[in-house]
Amino acid sequence: MSTYAQEQAIDPAGDPLSRERSHLADSRAALRAMREDVEALDIRDVTANWVNAAVLSRQIDDRIKALADLSDTPLFFGRLDYLHAPGEDRAEGASGEQFYIGRRHVHDADGDPMVIDWRAPVSQPFYRASKKDPMDIGLRRRFGYTGGDLTAYEDERLSDPAEAATTSKLLQREIERPRVGPMRDIVATIQPEQDEIVRSGLGGTVCVQGGPGTGKTAVGLHRVAYLLYAHRERLARTGTLVIGPNKSFLHYIEQVLPALGELSVQQATVDDLVAQVEVRGTDEAAAAVIKGDARLAEVLRRALYSYVTPPTEPVVVVRGSRRWRVPAYELEELVRQLLDREIRYGAAREALPQRIAHAVLVQMERAGEAPDDRVQDAVARNSAVKAAVKAIWPVVDPAKLVLRLLTEPEFLDEHAAGILDEDEQRTILWAKPVRSVKSAKWSAADAVLIDEAADLIQRTHSLGHVVLDEAQDLSPMQYRAVGRRCSTGSATVLGDLAQGTTPWATRSWDEALGHLGKQDGVIEELTAGFRVPTDVITYASRLLPHIAPGLTPVASVRENPGFFEVRATESTDQVVSACAELLANEGSTGLIAADARVPALAEALTAAGIGFLAPGEETTRETRLTLVPASLAKGLEYDYVVLDEPRAVVDGEPDERTGLRRLYVALTRAVSGLVMTHTAALPEQLAASVRVL
Repeated sequence: MSTYAQEQAIDPAGDPLSRERSHLADSRAALRAMREDVEALDIRDVTANWVNAAVLSRQIDDRIKALADLSDTPLFFGRLDYLHAPGEDRAEGASGEQFYIGRRHVHDADGDPMVIDWRAPVSQPFYRASKKDPMDIGLRRRFGYTGGDLTAYEDERLSDPAEAATTSKLLQREIERPRVGPMRDIVATIQPEQDEIVRSGLGGTVCVQGGPGTGKTAVGLHRVAYLLYAHRERLARTGTLVIGPNKSFLHYIEQVLPALGELSVQQATVDDLVAQVEVRGTDEAAAAVIKGDARLAEVLRRALYSYVTPPTEPVVVVRGSRRWRVPAYELEELVRQLLDREIRYGAAREALPQRIAHAVLVQMERAGEAPDDRVQDAVARNSAVKAAVKAIWPVVDPAKLVLRLLTEPEFLDEHAAGILDEDEQRTILWAKPVRSVKSAKWSAADAVLIDEAADLIQRTHSLGHVVLDEAQDLSPMQYRAVGRRCSTGSATVLGDLAQGTTPWATRSWDEALGHLGKQDGVIEELTAGFRVPTDVITYASRLLPHIAPGLTPVASVRENPGFFEVRATESTDQVVSACAELLANEGSTGLIAADARVPALAEALTAAGIGFLAPGEETTRETRLTLVPASLAKGLEYDYVVLDEPRAVVDGEPDERTGLRRLYVALTRAVSGLVMTHTAALPEQLAASVRVL
């Protein structure tokens, strides 16, 4: 690894650090000029009407936002010196080119690039080149920043056989940099195995199994940014969506894509997607598991199509002095044809009056008339036809359909026969009758059933790409709800089977992809840990044989082992003291506790004069402690963590395996250090051979 002194020897007339700072200043000036050029655009003479003007104005506003220069975010973080110009003949003596790699493209007044977007093909060697495969790179330079100021650099001469491969100190420092505020991008630290996933094509679905700290969430977000770069026009038409487990998590990650210049990606939870009714109730675990079972899709389908009634009477259409009669047997054949086509209920219902009208037109033509399409449309709107369609193929409200299944035992038994046994039916039936859809206390699982029913009636709009994070916690029916949103697109599925903390948690990714409708999806596994210190992840991995047998433990690649302590305590005052101790360090601190213990800990922190935030609230220099209920810890990270009462975390869940998985999540939120405090005995899965520091 060469240093500043070696670079001086190559060019003794100049100061490399000063030159790089100068290039940074020039690049920032060029970016400002690019933004000013867009701000100065006058669209008054190029828009035909106010609609076009509004669309163009919005596009210009988005472009201005995308060109914002974030003062504390490095504009470029690396440099590549190619031995030969990319794409040209590598003849001996040919000169190479030099590219600065950054978050977005920046060009000067002549259009020449000053910073290359990290997603461009020419940037790929920054992440994948090695001494073994230099990819025609003579020098890879990494830059170190303090705030927005360039303060250091580090070189690797990849094509020099005399220079040994070493670990980048700047890369390690960037990985371990204290975390204050929302999640940040990893664009400067993407590893080769992560880059392969990020740059995989739009056409296929990728499922990423990754343990704590392997960067799976960041990889998923950077994959969206890459796909928007590589397929911008297509995804601009079809849309992209990031789905997270809760609002706190979405708030935590929401700044990553804007920092990469991408502003068009929507974010939502699964509950947001299926919010057709107000959720005011909750299910017992047993009922939620059954409602989330994929078998309910067939129950709903049977129940819906039970509303289709075979016709017993003919349809008589009167037009002028003529009467046209479509007999019942012919109507029945039309209904059967629509059912055999297996198109959606609503689409078939819309097609039926046209089918009946066509049968009438055939009779008209046989009688010597010459009806056209306008006549067919008029017949389809005839009151007799409309009455017949209403009787044969009535309108069905999806919420009312689900309500009948949950409140009418006979209706449920009729359509769940051979699918759900009697005990399962009793488990999901509501104990009390409900007057209407609005007065019903719907649960989250009920809302998913309603969404399934709605899709059986009318096709759900599909997006071009969906990222599904913390996917291991979804039920089969929730997977189906997400799959409907990308039925004609692709998906990136992110999760860790060991962190599944719902009673219906995913058992295998193959099964999950099947429910998602992406059976051909490719499963990738990330096992290199960049976030969690070695001692902490090694300790937490003791739980893996009990919560996810067969999973490969995460291997930390951190040079800094961090620290890990187990402290026996007698009161919450000692927990508060541990928080105060960790707050003396730079960075963020999280106090994670069983949900039931959060109020008491909040009271103790307040009494001690220590300010704290709730998950999802952005930390500041003044307030760097977040009090985190264990149920909301998933996906979050803090420089330092105090984990309160592990036994209470386990006991707070409906079963031991789920509790141990919740504990595994809580144990693996720290970046630099973990203090675990306990009064009760530790769970036996952890207690053996505990090293107390």
